Amino acid sequence: MTSRVCDLLDATAARYPDRPAMKAKRNGRWEATSWREYREQARRVARGLIKLGLQPGDGVSIIGFNRPEWFLADIGAILAGGVPAGIYTTSSADQCRYVAEHADCSVAVAENAEHLAKLKAVRPRLPKLKALVLMTGSDSSDSVVNWDELLALGNDHPEAELDARIAAQKPDDVCTLIYTSGTTGNPKAVMITHANIAFVAKGFCTLYSPGPDDAVISYLPLSHIAEQVFSIHGAIASGMCVSFAESMEQLGDNLREVRPTLFVGVPRVWEKIQEKMVAAGAAGPPLRRKIAAWAKKLGLAAGYSDQQGRARPLLYPVASKLVYTTVRERLGFDRCRVAVTSAAPIAKSTLEYFLSLGIPICEIYGMSECTGPATVSLPDRYRTGKAGFCIPGAELRIAADGEICMRGPHVFKGYYKGPEATAEMIDADGWLRSGDIGTLDAEGFLQITDRKKNLLITSGGENIAPQVIEGQLMGIPVVSQAVVLGDRRKYLVALLTLDPAKLAATAAEAGSDANDLATAAACAKYRAWMQRGIDEVNLGLARVQTIKRFEIIPGEFTIEGGELTPTMKVRRNAINAKYRALIERMYAD
Repeated sequence: MTSRVCDLLDATAARYPDRPAMKAKRNGRWEATSWREYREQARRVARGLIKLGLQPGDGVSIIGFNRPEWFLADIGAILAGGVPAGIYTTSSADQCRYVAEHADCSVAVAENAEHLAKLKAVRPRLPKLKALVLMTGSDSSDSVVNWDELLALGNDHPEAELDARIAAQKPDDVCTLIYTSGTTGNPKAVMITHANIAFVAKGFCTLYSPGPDDAVISYLPLSHIAEQVFSIHGAIASGMCVSFAESMEQLGDNLREVRPTLFVGVPRVWEKIQEKMVAAGAAGPPLRRKIAAWAKKLGLAAGYSDQQGRARPLLYPVASKLVYTTVRERLGFDRCRVAVTSAAPIAKSTLEYFLSLGIPICEIYGMSECTGPATVSLPDRYRTGKAGFCIPGAELRIAADGEICMRGPHVFKGYYKGPEATAEMIDADGWLRSGDIGTLDAEGFLQITDRKKNLLITSGGENIAPQVIEGQLMGIPVVSQAVVLGDRRKYLVALLTLDPAKLAATAAEAGSDANDLATAAACAKYRAWMQRGIDEVNLGLARVQTIKRFEIIPGEFTIEGGELTPTMKVRRNAINAKYRALIERMYAD
């Protein structure tokens, strides 16, 4: 039986005992943990958690950046019959309290002193919490157990009790809680079962054929379903090796060191890579820029030829040797056979930029409530700008009102302590309502048009999907983020952020003296230049979709600023509130 997390781990540890499972950089060197060691350490952690008082069904909250101890705490909790609940590293102390309390956590695990301090601050309000575990360093408090002490406790606890707990686990048991980042209100706890995880992990193996020779890098939030499915459970099911980025700031260097064969990035990661590459290219000599432009034009044509089953341009191999190979090496993508984007909408201009460099990005669409993927794209089966096809073994349909619905073994068990919310999400026939609007083409590829609840209804009664327009606005070379507003208003407006790396060149083109974001936002010449870009976008839109006014935000929409969720989704209500005065000015007659 391989329908439980413990069975997947046992099978891979037996198949590849001495192959590397995890690599972490310590003192400047990458140190490996084998699959045999991974399983042994996870079992020691499980026994240590039992020793600390973890009972079957208890929650185990985990907060910290990606590292082996995070994986071991998560899998150790599952083996012990507990239910891990990841917490975003950007969470406040009170947000940590909410998760730990709601998940009935008896143990909380923190990466370092910073995150431990949040938990210690709210511990008096967590009567069920029996122990705090620190992944790195030590703490003088008697109530805190460091990592070595946890392993020592595990050594002293009998294997028999752990084996009994594992034997009692059933495929339909909840083994993980994923707290949705949410754009409004408190997050909901998505109950994911062993069977959910096993179905998705084995499907990942079937679709992408990963194995012990594959390398991936873990850096996205582990409290999110996408990273858990990819780097924890996908790796456990396939035997591929996971290396941990040292930090988000060092991701670029780590990519060149690890040279992953599979890579998952949220849209903002791909956009940041694009921004740096564009800035570097603009600084090159004229001849190099001309060659790069020629090669990119061929690359884009080749990418679309691949999708349409036509021959690539004759000179594509020359362009590949001159440009694409070098670019891939500089990025650390020279071995990458699968590049994926997920978790949020991505601009078509970004997809086409990487496609022009010989790096097709495969879109995957889904949500926590279906254990990650509902649709997938493959390197030899994708369509630029579309979210892929239904995962094998599941079903996908478009409801009468345009809502995307899915059904299958990947659909979650429900929301923990939320039967009413569960009933709203899953109908009597088992169809999960996504809350997204989309269409299916003749080939079965899904096109996402918007969030159902994000549809803007103008004062004239027109339904407008803002994400479609936002994607086109982000095609203006300097625009890095765009938010379209206009619910119950007579016309649409937009808030835009700019890429600082492109400001100087675009200011010169506009004849503007602007030298930073603030002066650009206030400069009449720069605004007139931006207006021409918006006018071009408007030409391709229906009249009711056109942007009548805009404002430039002299900064970025960020998680810290409250405009984005931890998974980089736009918090429209927060933006409406934060920029209310600016928005009202755009609607003033």
